[in-house]
Amino acid sequence: MKTNIFLTCILLATLFSACNASKRNQQKELEQQIGQVLKDKKATVGVAVLANDTIVALHNNQIHFPLFSVFKFHVALAVLDKMDKGHVSLDSIMEIKAAQMLPNTYSPLRQKFPDRDFSISLGELLKYSISLSDNNACDVLIDYVGGIDKVNSYIKSLGLKDFNLAANEDLMHRDVATQYQNWSTPEAVVRLLNIADKQTLFAAGYKDFLWQILKETSTGTDKLKGELPPDVIVGHKTGSSDRTPEGVKTADNDAGFIILPDGRKYYITVLVMESQETDRENAAIIARISKIVYDSLNPNIQ
Repeated sequence: MKTNIFLTCILLATLFSACNASKRNQQKELEQQIGQVLKDKKATVGVAVLANDTIVALHNNQIHFPLFSVFKFHVALAVLDKMDKGHVSLDSIMEIKAAQMLPNTYSPLRQKFPDRDFSISLGELLKYSISLSDNNACDVLIDYVGGIDKVNSYIKSLGLKDFNLAANEDLMHRDVATQYQNWSTPEAVVRLLNIADKQTLFAAGYKDFLWQILKETSTGTDKLKGELPPDVIVGHKTGSSDRTPEGVKTADNDAGFIILPDGRKYYITVLVMESQETDRENAAIIARISKIVYDSLNPNIQ
């Protein structure tokens, strides 16, 4: 009897070791393929992929990348947390002053309500901020939760580190140096996506709404989604900067979740920093990495 138990333990240990070795080999191969995409590119690129609660690829994870509008996902989580705790519905109306709709920034909301006060639901504000990446809507939501420090504290309360949020959209537009104060490692972004998906942070209705508006994101269709089959479900948040006087793109980012044909979901972040490549090439870098990851994890291709 003892001999049988001993042999069973040895067998299980061998299988466990073989499984871990296989995963390490897959990660190594995936990271090598990503490295080939980035070879000779005039940009610093960070990548993180998380599947089945396990990191399956990392590249340049030691670097602090400026998030730009990817941080609107962080803001949305803090907003929904406050709404949930206060039993505030997505249909609740906010009164917006014309002065809150700042000019000279990307804002479809300001275009819809030019130079006047207006009313809008919190749900619509979240849609503008996430799906359309509206900068003014984002800052209204940051004010709603009590400021960017409140957002930062909330995300830290989820157990995340290796990120920082210190500036709203208005400050980043007025002072270019502050654009680097909202930063994250690639892994911290996919960890946050996983936490928001797997843990119960707030009522299911709020989460379902957030995941839906991530799927409806209209910006960056040539990034994570760019080379994937058109029927693949993708929910994502982009982030993009202007160029410096020298022509350098401070950031060109995309982060989100992708659902495989068998229903499994994985989380991916590609952060492009200080790029001398064209916008089209930046998007192509993100799209190519996304396709490599998809093909690696898709059981129908292996």
